[in-house]
Amino acid sequence: MQTYWFDKNQKYTGEQLAPLYNYLKHGVLGDSIVGWQGPCDVTLEHMMDGEDLRVKSKIAGEKMLHFVLELFHFPLSSAVALQRLMGEILILKIKQHAKTAHPLKRSGDDLYWDKKKLNISIATCSQTSSLIHFGVNISNEGTPVETCALEDFGIDDVVAFAASYMDACKDEVFSLRRAVVKVRTF
Repeated sequence: MQTYWFDKNQKYTGEQLAPLYNYLKHGVLGDSIVGWQGPCDVTLEHMMDGEDLRVKSKIAGEKMLHFVLELFHFPLSSAVALQRLMGEILILKIKQHAKTAHPLKRSGDDLYWDKKKLNISIATCSQTSSLIHFGVNISNEGTPVETCALEDFGIDDVVAFAASYMDACKDEVFSLRRAVVKVRTF
């Protein structure tokens, strides 16, 4: 799996969760994770979560890290499991980088410090691949619900944090793929 950091500020709207986005927009072909920072404003037109669509949720934030993963030959159920594992990886990375400790708990694919939500995330699939968006609040500005953010943990160098997180996710996908091909099946 390849990683790529896009160093320009870009708003996440949900449109980026599309097949071959990482390749067509960033030249990263195949299994990949592309990261960047920017605001978030997901329109109902591009919302993938049925629960959010039913209640017309507002998904927004002024300053977030965004990660879009595209994985080929990877079923949706596996992408959902990886999405939850990405939450656990994020907890570990925050513990490594944080200057201020706050206990984080995972519920499904969401991370919380008390009742303050740290991230947004969705997994879906296309005819060719599974796709995951994982967004992490850098600040609490512009969020429609009570949130926590990397700034609450004293994480100032979000680019270094993002690189460390993407590398850990890449290593996990490599390990998952290796585990599949090394075992005998009947």
